[in-house]
Amino acid sequence: MSNPLALIVDDEPDIRELLEITLGRMQIDTRAAEDLRSAREWLQKESFDLCLTDMRLPDGNGIELVETISKHYPSLPVAVITAHGNMDSAVQALKAGAFDFVSKPVDLTMLRKLVGTALKLEQATASKETTPDNKEKNGELLGKSAAAEQIRTMIRKLARSQAPVFISGESGTGKELAARLIHEQGPRADHNFIAVNCGAIPQELMESEFFGHLKGSFTGATADKEGLFQAADGGTLFLDEVADLPLNMQVKLLRAIQEKSIRPVGAQKELPVDVRIASATHKDLSQLVEQGEFRQDLFYRINVIELAIPPLRERREDIALLADKMLTRIAEHSGVEKPRIDRDALKALFSYGFPGNIRELENMLERAVALCEGSNICLDDLLIPQSIATLDNQDTAPELEKGTTLDDHMEKVERELITKALEQTHWNKTAAAKKLGISFRALRYKLDKLGIE
Repeated sequence: MSNPLALIVDDEPDIRELLEITLGRMQIDTRAAEDLRSAREWLQKESFDLCLTDMRLPDGNGIELVETISKHYPSLPVAVITAHGNMDSAVQALKAGAFDFVSKPVDLTMLRKLVGTALKLEQATASKETTPDNKEKNGELLGKSAAAEQIRTMIRKLARSQAPVFISGESGTGKELAARLIHEQGPRADHNFIAVNCGAIPQELMESEFFGHLKGSFTGATADKEGLFQAADGGTLFLDEVADLPLNMQVKLLRAIQEKSIRPVGAQKELPVDVRIASATHKDLSQLVEQGEFRQDLFYRINVIELAIPPLRERREDIALLADKMLTRIAEHSGVEKPRIDRDALKALFSYGFPGNIRELENMLERAVALCEGSNICLDDLLIPQSIATLDNQDTAPELEKGTTLDDHMEKVERELITKALEQTHWNKTAAAKKLGISFRALRYKLDKLGIE
């Protein structure tokens, strides 16, 4: 097999030579160009596997080359070389379609990692093409609606980039699943995907959790500890509910993203980390920025590309498919025969607004499987917690007033179970959530909803 071929674009001979030597030692052949014109000529003459370009060129800038490559050579990963600290240019390049960036003076270790990741793109794409049926096996985002297909298309596109991605959407829409699929379909798939709920970490432990610490750096630090960034090195760090980060931690996170390095608590030196950042929240981050509760510069850095996940009520045509797949999984896990949903129950699901989205649908079906008699789920088994009158079916509300009574009953049972779990765990919310089999965030939501202090 022939060596990969890289195009190096820089007007400084010393930089071109450094990059050619470095890539040559990685068994990568190179072609060099000193300006945009000669770079475009090379692109027309040969087929490249990678392009590295400086931002400042004699006859233009690297953004123009990124745009040209994105338009005419979309499968070619291009990384830009920026001046130290010039994150605005880096973000602009990422938004234009750059694969990644590296700052001057070029750190050769980070450069080699970037090049290695870029060359894995073609392998990752080929792997997906040879296993077209792997979507449902690996928990792919299911659905036949236009919205579901649009999400899948965006996920495939985002998997080819290393730009920070911000995933927005209501609670329960599947934001973590989307982040995981971006990771699994990209060149970082053979490294860790680390997910963290930013709202579940005690504020005094945040710096240690994210960046690690050295033994003896504070009371209770009895051994060195690896942080989340080190655990995700080479892979993806998913920051769920990033809006819950306190302002002082936002500053430290911003620096880690910009410098691509972190300093463990108690350490004297910074450690380079190669991590792709994905973040999500159900809150309106732009509004929090206006209110001064979220740093604008951090918002700008993590929101390079946004993926909006629509609520379930905007993709109702996917409900039947989702319900069928969920029932298959629930039945297998419970060791029971897979039940079917009768017509009235399915109609009710189509009509319900699902404020809790896909997570609420799954919880509803788990209860229904436990409650149903035989192998048939009827309307009463669903325990829909409120009138299912919606824009699609306004005239069903009068027939379902008994749902209010069921809702009151379920709320009473839920309150008793949560209170009992909290008492048994001495009001440790994390332990209580684990005992109840729900997430910490779900417990916190229920405590607010039920007014439990």
